[in-house]
Amino acid sequence: MARRAENEDRYDEEGPAEIAFVGELTDNASDLSERLLNVPPGEECTIYFDSPGGSAYSAISLMTLIVVRGLRATGIVTGECSSAALWPFAACRRRLVTPFSVLLFHPMKWQSEEHIAQMEAAEWARHFAYLEKEMDLLLARFFNVSAEQVSKWTSPGRYLTGHEIAEAGLAEMHDLSPIPALFHNGAARKPRSRKKAAAKA
Repeated sequence: MARRAENEDRYDEEGPAEIAFVGELTDNASDLSERLLNVPPGEECTIYFDSPGGSAYSAISLMTLIVVRGLRATGIVTGECSSAALWPFAACRRRLVTPFSVLLFHPMKWQSEEHIAQMEAAEWARHFAYLEKEMDLLLARFFNVSAEQVSKWTSPGRYLTGHEIAEAGLAEMHDLSPIPALFHNGAARKPRSRKKAAAKA
């Protein structure tokens, strides 16, 4: 028990983990999931977003990891946070944007293989309609805005600036200057590997 408390103190001294969501979520889902799992449940982390989106399932998976593990995540849009990347950003307890941040809301898109059975295509179309509706409701819930507002942004699709996001109450506006309060002792903690964390527990 004493050893575990000592590790927790060290975590606090070193500061919260920093994770970069850069590029397509689909391509990086495994690595991003592992890095989120390296953050102890209930602890702080800072997530930097510069992603055009990716798979809706990857978005939901990353969002779920943040929420069910109770991570006190601060999300910062350093460049783009569009499409599927909006869901894990919405899951962050604190969200920051700059005047140069860009967030794209748009209807979900899907593709199918050339040789797909008619019944399978019909089932996918049914599931797709359900998934699109439920994900929009989930986004509205975590951003704490109405479903109607999300619908206005997504149909037919709109790029929102950092100023517009801040004015809508979805995030805090911050200029390009250091944010010492995000870190402990001025340095952010790098996530430990799960094997090392388990060995020290």
